[in-house]
Amino acid sequence: MKNLDKQQIAEKLAEYCARYESQNKAANSLKGVSSATISQMLNGNWELIKDEMWKNVASQIGYTANQWQTVEIRDFKILNTLLADARDNSNVFAVIGDAGTGKSVALRSFAESNKRTYLLSCNEYWNRKMFLQELLTSMGRDYSGFTVGEMMYEAVSNLKKQVDPIIIMDEADKLSDQVLYFFITIYNQLEDHCGIVLIATSHLEKRIKRGIKLNKKGYTEIFSRMGRKFIELKGLGFTDVKAICNANGVVNASAIKDIWEDCEGDLRRVKRKIHAWKQLQAAE
Repeated sequence: MKNLDKQQIAEKLAEYCARYESQNKAANSLKGVSSATISQMLNGNWELIKDEMWKNVASQIGYTANQWQTVEIRDFKILNTLLADARDNSNVFAVIGDAGTGKSVALRSFAESNKRTYLLSCNEYWNRKMFLQELLTSMGRDYSGFTVGEMMYEAVSNLKKQVDPIIIMDEADKLSDQVLYFFITIYNQLEDHCGIVLIATSHLEKRIKRGIKLNKKGYTEIFSRMGRKFIELKGLGFTDVKAICNANGVVNASAIKDIWEDCEGDLRRVKRKIHAWKQLQAAE
């Protein structure tokens, strides 16, 4: 790995550490990374740090070597407004949007720019213990040897001491019923103390409303705590795609029109089409 890449990772790491109360807590939030390693990276003592460790840190703090430029498109701005509202007023929101519309990019950007923001990327295999482990890890708290009850107490007691914390659950539609029921407990414990935002596709709305119709345990309570409303994002528009193209080196009107017509409202498709257009221009 080149020294320039290491320098850029170290700069990104410094920004990441600034989000935490201490360097130790920042280290606790990273898997397989010690506080000593962080100190060495930040202080330029790189001789004994292997490339694998640099790559490990880079992937966890959101560093990427490519020069893709993020643009604050329409949904990016909507999400930022909702997240700030949830944080500042301890509100709870459920937000839905199609896959590939840049939700996760906006969430990462908000988390990187705001302290006491705990972003969880949900998985279908999580149980309550794994959910709490991820939450405590994102908070930089040590949970070694804790039971589920002790982890819950550790998370809640620490969040209640903080000013304007927020928990963001990305891809919340992947959560099992067991963990989704756990949302009720978390809400009850943290009401008026912590903002909570669930981000998902429309599958979550369909699932919750179907569960209510079938009188499924806990679903009415979950929907109530979400404010009995799902906030739907707008999706990618032509203006968004044009701004993304311009920011990433595509200004040709015909190329932008082609990318828009072929992207199917998916930001990942836009990215691939921009890459393909650049490759074609380089070949010519």
